[in-house]
Amino acid sequence: MRLRSIVFCAIALIGASCASPRMDSVARLSSTPSVGGGTYTSGGGLSVAADVREAGGLTQVCGVWAMSREQSALTKLAEHQVLGTGSIYMGRERILGNFLYMRRVDPAADYAGQEANCTVTKRPWRASDATLAPVIHFPRQIVNDESHGGFGLGGPRVWFRPGGPGAGDS
Repeated sequence: MRLRSIVFCAIALIGASCASPRMDSVARLSSTPSVGGGTYTSGGGLSVAADVREAGGLTQVCGVWAMSREQSALTKLAEHQVLGTGSIYMGRERILGNFLYMRRVDPAADYAGQEANCTVTKRPWRASDATLAPVIHFPRQIVNDESHGGFGLGGPRVWFRPGGPGAGDS
């Protein structure tokens, strides 16, 4: 019983330290948001569109995400895993990780003007930031692995492959 309590406390502490950024406000994306994302090897994918702006002397990230209307059952709820691993870079500097605070929208060819959730980072805004385009990054990752199925029969292994918007446009 004592070991179980220690394990649950450790998990709670780890979860608290990995919490997603807090949504601070809502704003519309600019006419030229940065767009990234990727596709699943089973079909379908997701897209993220984001802007970076100044807010009270700090860097604010506003963003939305969309997923394909048609996806494999093997990727059900995989978007939470993938969004949790996303990052935004300004130049070579990682300014934000974890996109779970972002607003979900329908897939579109253009995300300009979409109402987005925003979070303020601890990073100071620099005048030169106004000339930089944020880069959206996702790691390649396994989102479903049934390759060690029962009775010696392997099942599918589904990967998320980064490579630009993957949600489609309709």
